Amino acid sequence: MAAAPALKHWRTTLERVEKFVSPLYFTDCNLRGRLFGDSCPVAELSSFLTPERLPYQEAVQQDFRPAQVGDSFGPTWWTCWFRVELTIPEAWVGQEVHLRWESDGEGLVWRDGEPVQGLTKEGEKTSYVLTDKLGEKDPRSLTLYVEVACNGLLGAGKGSMIAAPDPEKMFQVSRAELAVFHRDVYKLLVDLELLLGIAKGLGEDNQRSFQALYTANQMVNVCDPAQPETFPVAQALASKFFGQRGGESQHTIHAMGHCHIDTAWLWPFKETVRKCARSWGTVVQLMERNPEFIFACSQAQQLEWVRSHYPGLHARLQEFACRGQFVPVGGTWVEMDGNLPSGESMVRQFLQGQNFFRQEFGKMCSEFWLPDTFGYSAQLPQIMRSCGIKRFLTQKLSWNLVNSFPHHTFFWEGLDGSQVLAHFPPGDSYGMQGSVEEVLKTVTKNRDKGRTNHSAFLFGFGDGGGGPTQTMVDRLKRLCNTDGLPRVQLSSPEQLFSALEGHSGQLCTWVGELFLELHNGTYTTHAQIKKGNRECERILHDVELLSSLALARSAQFLYPAALLQDLWRLLLLTQFHDVVTGSCIQLVAEEAMCHYEDIRSHGNTLLSAAAAALCAGEPGPEGLLIVNTLPWKRTEVLALPRPGGAHCLGMSWGEGLLPSPGHCPWHGLCSCPHPHLTAAPAAPTACVRSARGECWHMAVGQGLSWAVPNNVEVLISPVWSKWRGRARAGGWVGCWLWEAPADLASRPPPTKTDGSVTLDNGIIRVRLDPTGRLTSLVLVASGREAIAEGAVGNQFVLFDDVPLYWDAWDVMDYHLETRKPVLGQAGTLAVGTEGGVRGSAWFLLQISPNSRLSQEVVLDVGCPYVRFHTEVHWHEAHKFLKVEFPARVRSPQATYEVQFGHLQRPTHYNTSWDWARFEVWAHRWMDLSEHGFGLALLNDCKYGASVRGNVLSLSLLRAPKSPDATVDMGRHEFTYALMPHKGSFQDAGVIPAAYSLNFPLLALPAPGPAPAAAWSAFSVSSPAVVLETVKQAETSPQGRTLLLRLYEAHGSHSDCWLHTSLPVQEAILCDLLERRDPTGPLLLRDNRLKLTFTPFQVQSLLLVLRPPPN
Repeated sequence: MAAAPALKHWRTTLERVEKFVSPLYFTDCNLRGRLFGDSCPVAELSSFLTPERLPYQEAVQQDFRPAQVGDSFGPTWWTCWFRVELTIPEAWVGQEVHLRWESDGEGLVWRDGEPVQGLTKEGEKTSYVLTDKLGEKDPRSLTLYVEVACNGLLGAGKGSMIAAPDPEKMFQVSRAELAVFHRDVYKLLVDLELLLGIAKGLGEDNQRSFQALYTANQMVNVCDPAQPETFPVAQALASKFFGQRGGESQHTIHAMGHCHIDTAWLWPFKETVRKCARSWGTVVQLMERNPEFIFACSQAQQLEWVRSHYPGLHARLQEFACRGQFVPVGGTWVEMDGNLPSGESMVRQFLQGQNFFRQEFGKMCSEFWLPDTFGYSAQLPQIMRSCGIKRFLTQKLSWNLVNSFPHHTFFWEGLDGSQVLAHFPPGDSYGMQGSVEEVLKTVTKNRDKGRTNHSAFLFGFGDGGGGPTQTMVDRLKRLCNTDGLPRVQLSSPEQLFSALEGHSGQLCTWVGELFLELHNGTYTTHAQIKKGNRECERILHDVELLSSLALARSAQFLYPAALLQDLWRLLLLTQFHDVVTGSCIQLVAEEAMCHYEDIRSHGNTLLSAAAAALCAGEPGPEGLLIVNTLPWKRTEVLALPRPGGAHCLGMSWGEGLLPSPGHCPWHGLCSCPHPHLTAAPAAPTACVRSARGECWHMAVGQGLSWAVPNNVEVLISPVWSKWRGRARAGGWVGCWLWEAPADLASRPPPTKTDGSVTLDNGIIRVRLDPTGRLTSLVLVASGREAIAEGAVGNQFVLFDDVPLYWDAWDVMDYHLETRKPVLGQAGTLAVGTEGGVRGSAWFLLQISPNSRLSQEVVLDVGCPYVRFHTEVHWHEAHKFLKVEFPARVRSPQATYEVQFGHLQRPTHYNTSWDWARFEVWAHRWMDLSEHGFGLALLNDCKYGASVRGNVLSLSLLRAPKSPDATVDMGRHEFTYALMPHKGSFQDAGVIPAAYSLNFPLLALPAPGPAPAAAWSAFSVSSPAVVLETVKQAETSPQGRTLLLRLYEAHGSHSDCWLHTSLPVQEAILCDLLERRDPTGPLLLRDNRLKLTFTPFQVQSLLLVLRPPPN
């Protein structure tokens, strides 16, 4: 007789079901306690401990010693290999048998010499299926190896996740046994947990919620955990509930397996190699068991590691890619930072990534996949489109601290007008677990309801790897089409975006950068990494250019394509979003610095090789090759090496190849014979070059001006002493050297009473107070003062820097309330170099009892900006050092350089969107201008910046203590520069000035005779167009094809002529992947090509060269 219906109390009924499936309560009699049946210990356990990450074949040959459950091993970053001997009891025939393994380290099961599954307690992978059903003839004994890394899924932080790693942490295995697994109990547990989720998620006001709860309660009534024969009745109740379908208007969730693995973060690069094997080995198992399961995988670098270290696993991934279950996404080498890498670096991320995916998996990616990066440059849409990608997925803007981003699905329009379809999973996560709560959140949080009815749902443990589990897959399959819930389908990125594109007519458009209102401390943290990144980008640029010119000039020169690819891949690796940002542990930072040193070392060797090829067969004397790697004329002072390690100062300039109107840029070089090098100790001689190209000559007596009362004035004035070297009209840089007259070289600098110093080169006049602060900066021609009245520039300021949690990542708005100017001591300012081609002053500044600064303020003849060469010894905790320049300029917006262009940001805090950008990023320059005048702040290795009101601020150093307790401690060198200008920053030449600061002229020793004549390769007729890159094309028949990349830098429509002196046979436009434009070759006339640019457009050009004469 059936029991009479009973009244049910919501809370007691809910908790009754919860206790029935609980892993903590009543496991002696509830369903969870029956998940595993009989068990027995492993037959034999032995181990081998090593500080190295050994390959399998080497590890299994080591001396394994007896071990037992509970033994400790370590310390952090070591590896313990376990040999696990198994004997399955005869009585278990016909049953599913698992190896149960629990450890606080990350484990990887090896079977028959191949990695087959990760075992990570934090990733809910604590058992390995030995057999789904033990057969009569199946072997009863086998041997497995378990490789256990001495770190957890998220590293080994001491006390908290993001704390610096505990180097002495020890680990242990807490379980190692065989057990019978009850699949029918597992299925009931999945259903009951989902019913509980529906009841909780829909709430007490929803009819379907009560149906779910009552169904679960009835399942508990009929299910006796001790009597498996009762399970089918309970299962039937669940199937009836989940079999009730929803309507056609249901929102569709596209569930995709995902495993975000940080290429390095709280663990080193080498550990990521093993994380990939642990995660993707598990994924292969899931794809085998679930043919409808699809897994999206990004980052070519990680797949390359698997290809190199685990070729068998890589072959399986290729097999499942052919089936459509393993889907490479992203198109980049790593999931790079979206702010700090240069435009060319971003292009190379796609170039290396897409080429790898095509070579290894037969197709390129159609989606850009960057879920965890700290903001997204406004040039990314153009770069994506030119790399064959029109779709973009991320979710990081859900982390915004101040403003909620208004869309989840929208068109993103970049700086040049390019558009891509962007989708943010509305669940605001890339690591879902398939719960009902997450499914409902995906619908309720969607900010584009009514515009689209499809959303992504990325499931799988992430950050430290792990990936999806069978339980996640089973949950989502059970929820495929259930009344009261959105429709869930195991899907792919292609299916998702195709569905979104099919209903895109009502989507909104977001124009410009996607700025993350959090993690803006990463623009500054780990200054040495930032400097290494900028330097290596420059080195690779220069190596490619010189190697290309050597290729064009010499039939014998072999372009170092393979080595350059390796060096680029190293740099791209360090641009991962937790490395170049500085939000990594000390071990990763040290590895990055080693990679930068490798790039520098190999880069310098390649520069020397290219110089040797350029000099081969030349008639001139041995000497120096002076190379201008930028596409415009340069008039600069440079330090040239002398025997014994000393340097002398030289002056360089060149004449344009074409008599075209306006600016005529070029890449170029000339020779400087060593026998003619002479010293200029104080450099009291110079030549000032006007904008039209004239040289002014003055008497020696004008090398120093008389002093203004109570200060020292150093006039950098033009005086000829001696001329050495040669230069011809041809577009290459000429080189002039001088030695100082004896009477001036030994003359002591004049001194005055108040200790201030004025530097004047006829273009700008700089006045420093006795402590090194800038009291005046005047544009001489107009007499216009750039420093705000009553204020001082070059003011160092110190802030307290204690974020809410993410120490290396965040600087909070309230840090601005703790501003403390660093005050110097009068009398520390001294004249360094006095007059001539260079004038300078230097001073010392005590920042705090533990930190100090020294700075040389330098003004060169003919230079439109004053440089501040800075050395800091930094030993602080949670402090933030900046330098400020109050400008006599009023503007509601400032301009910041970004990749291949620039953008404006507000200087006011009108709205929450404005003040949320209190700390922003820029590349080589930022500018504050009003009509007719402006002030630009340039730098050679900094990224953090801000302009509030009229104050330009450059962020210099931070001192967070996690996850790297040593970050930024020690010595730093960097240079920034200040450039007042008339008119707009475009017309005044701020962009080439910032390039020149970052790309100094190269003075390369010529191993043999140097060229007797100057030679120019390229010129561009428009100052708005920058020739950014010259390299060998990726596909280059006979190695004789060059790739040129140009971009429009002013934000204007521009027609220009590209002239080249190279023997060009054919010229054709191509995309960023170097695929030829189907319209065919361009018209080449008199070695000139006409190119047309829209604002901020990037164009790439293939030049096929004729063979050079022997």
